[in-house]
Amino acid sequence: MSDRKYLYTERAHYMCPNMHFGIVAEIEAEFDENRIIESIDVLKSAHPLMRSLIAEEQGSSRVYYEEQSELEIQVTIKKANDNWQTDYETVSSAGWNVQKEALLKVFAYPSESGTRILFITHHLLCDGRGLLQLVQEFADLYANDVKPHPVDEKLMESLNDLPGGSDLGFVSKLLIKDANRKWHKEGHKVSYEEYLKFERDHDSKQNIKREIKNIDEEELDTLLDLCRGNGVSINDYLVAKMMIDEGTDKVVIASDIRNKIKNYKEGALGNYATAFGVVVTKKCSEIFELAKAVDHEVRSIISKPDKEMLVLSCYFNMDPELLDSIAISTIGNFESKAGRFVGSKMFGYEKRDGHCITNLGRVESSVISEAIFIPPASPANRKAWGVLTINKKMRLCSIHSM
Repeated sequence: MSDRKYLYTERAHYMCPNMHFGIVAEIEAEFDENRIIESIDVLKSAHPLMRSLIAEEQGSSRVYYEEQSELEIQVTIKKANDNWQTDYETVSSAGWNVQKEALLKVFAYPSESGTRILFITHHLLCDGRGLLQLVQEFADLYANDVKPHPVDEKLMESLNDLPGGSDLGFVSKLLIKDANRKWHKEGHKVSYEEYLKFERDHDSKQNIKREIKNIDEEELDTLLDLCRGNGVSINDYLVAKMMIDEGTDKVVIASDIRNKIKNYKEGALGNYATAFGVVVTKKCSEIFELAKAVDHEVRSIISKPDKEMLVLSCYFNMDPELLDSIAISTIGNFESKAGRFVGSKMFGYEKRDGHCITNLGRVESSVISEAIFIPPASPANRKAWGVLTINKKMRLCSIHSM
């Protein structure tokens, strides 16, 4: 079927543990259980990926989003004093069978402001900005009956969908071609059932500590003034702070590329982001001196498509079934030298000592009073920060893989 939506860059999230993340938001509207469920149904009717499971195409190695007319999205109604972090942890430790479970799980709680909502999504549904959009759509619909516009998602399907000059350099392409060749020579592949067994075992044993830091309007205004005075962004400051706090010279940051790619439709779910490592090796004695060095490095990377789109180009050049094998052969018991090489040397799954920041930016909302973004606990990272600012209230969620 030509209209099937296949996994291309999303394939990297298919057989990798901890590919979920969340947003918990306070909505200034009276708690109404039926309206919550009805609103989720309206969102599902507007977004094809919300009503899809993942299916494997018979007779090929291709994997696609399969729409299900009767797909139920799990909506769990909770009590006011229930802890959303406990619910998030329960989902995190259970694994996620994307062939049988919808790609979104929802928890709802009565709260002082009216309604607290927790959206937990699998990365196959969307990236962080996509989830923020979904939460905003829910809040506008739930509080003010503003219906979302239906949109048919168009995902990235090839290197041609990326900006010109995004393909890999000679050495990187050679490394991936060699890994693909070795993978084909091994003559085996990971079944999804085999992966799920690994994922359940991995997720049940993991120990992830989450902490929330609140930065309210006065403190944020002071920080923004300092950043402006030093000619850096708040994101440059946060990267510098993580480098100092964690004693590292490399932080990976997520980058929204919706305005740089050719096939993004406004309002669509899916993955329209890349990530790249910011490295500052020179010693800086003061945080804003370091933030300026970060700013210089970021500007250099985003001016070169082959640098900014590096990880996406890797996905497009790599055999999809080799992508499937990376996590299980590096941190599980599947034997693949090719998978282990890619997982350890290119993706950082062996050392698992990476540092990452995803900042979803600043939003003004008349219905969402505040919100927290819980970033994914990638197998590559020891520490990750998720940052979201609503109505001048910044919330920083730090996760630490123990």
